[in-house]
Amino acid sequence: MYVHPAVDPGAWWTLVESAPRLYGVVLNIADGPGTVPEPSFAAAARALRAAGVRLLGYADTDYGHRPLRAVTADFDRYRDWYATDGFFLDQAAAEPGAVRHYRRLARAARSRGGRTVVLNPGVHPAPAYAGVADLLVTFEGDWAAYSAAPVAPAWTAAHPPERFCHLVHGVPAGLCALAARTAALRRAAVHCAVPGHGPNPWSLLPPVLHRKAP
Repeated sequence: MYVHPAVDPGAWWTLVESAPRLYGVVLNIADGPGTVPEPSFAAAARALRAAGVRLLGYADTDYGHRPLRAVTADFDRYRDWYATDGFFLDQAAAEPGAVRHYRRLARAARSRGGRTVVLNPGVHPAPAYAGVADLLVTFEGDWAAYSAAPVAPAWTAAHPPERFCHLVHGVPAGLCALAARTAALRRAAVHCAVPGHGPNPWSLLPPVLHRKAP
């Protein structure tokens, strides 16, 4: 949820009310944890934790080029300031040569209380990454690209759908449910489909969360 709680407190409250339907919520204060604790995010994090929601601290890995020390400093701040219980490693590499680096990052995350490690290469990475993360984001992009995306590679069949996630933005009104069904057909049990466009489409909630679960 990439919007300030003071800007859209209703969206954050909707997440609290939707707790049973969520895999987790990614906290992204300033393309990372920022340099000082942010009281509004801390309050939102407490409310989500109380509702039983998994909290994932956002860390940019710059496709394997950001130093391990810088990424782990983000882990420490999220843990100390927002009591996150997992980490979302964005801009993750996908090629085999970076697997060792991401194994080190995953170990560092878990040593800091990260019970869930998510890697977001935004594409299907080399198969070895499935042994690094608890959840792999194997698609991130807009609806047009998602509609034309190829089927999952054969190696994904060796893992349960709960290990894969799709993030889709720019979904036309009324088609977010179709995006959910498409994710399931493509063996991604976790998904987020939003109507948002532009540089920060993740400031909007999935429309399905505005409706009560049946």
